[in-house]
Amino acid sequence: MKDFYQHIYQKQREVQDMPSNKHIAQWATALLHLLFPERNSKTYHSVTDVEAAFLVAEEELFQLLYKTKACSTCDIKQIAKEFFEQLPNIYRVMLTDAQAIMDGDPAAKSLMEVIRTYPGFLAISIFRLAHELHVLGTPLIPRILTEYAHSKTGIDIHPGASIDEYLYIDHGTGIVIGETCIIGKRVKLYQGVTLGALSVEKNLANTQRHPIIEHDVIIYAGATILGGETRIGHHSTIGGNVWLTASVEPYTTVYHLPNSKFIDSKPIV
Repeated sequence: MKDFYQHIYQKQREVQDMPSNKHIAQWATALLHLLFPERNSKTYHSVTDVEAAFLVAEEELFQLLYKTKACSTCDIKQIAKEFFEQLPNIYRVMLTDAQAIMDGDPAAKSLMEVIRTYPGFLAISIFRLAHELHVLGTPLIPRILTEYAHSKTGIDIHPGASIDEYLYIDHGTGIVIGETCIIGKRVKLYQGVTLGALSVEKNLANTQRHPIIEHDVIIYAGATILGGETRIGHHSTIGGNVWLTASVEPYTTVYHLPNSKFIDSKPIV
């Protein structure tokens, strides 16, 4: 047992200075609150205060990168700098996502409601932050962020996925979007959609394993689309509970034909 205790102690020494997952998630949440005051009650009284808050957030990111041992080979100062240089564009894209939800959901009463309460918007926004860090070569932290969003919303988006503007997620629970998935503009996803790999063999790790969804596609609840060679053509509609492992042409509607029988029920006396 002493060898076992020594092993666990050594592991603790190796990770004790690393920021916790909670700390990393808190940084992202605070940044979203800064970008979207609709989500937060804190008030800034001048542009100078706002600028100072972003500088604090950039320094916090630098510290997270510095303390994350997996970043030992990263140029962490450059990553933090480039991330915040890209933040205005990330924010712009987040606003398109909020607008897509507002336009697509009859139940949405305002952009404030979407930004403050919708799990789809939260999951997409965290993904947008994580994806930029992923693109900049940051290990570990992007996945921690998207798994945080997953735990909060039930929406699992890998930070490596490529997702264009105006993504609409309705309800969202159970959505899975794989690492190499490519999603175009104005795509609508409903709950339980899986955009996954046809095979999970490890030797396929660096290949296109997940489907390509072109612009203006609607995918309804429970649909499963698998495979890196599977392409859903633009302006197509994929119905609920459809299982697809082959491409479809643009302007195609695919739907599931249920083989159900309805038997008249008799009241119990």
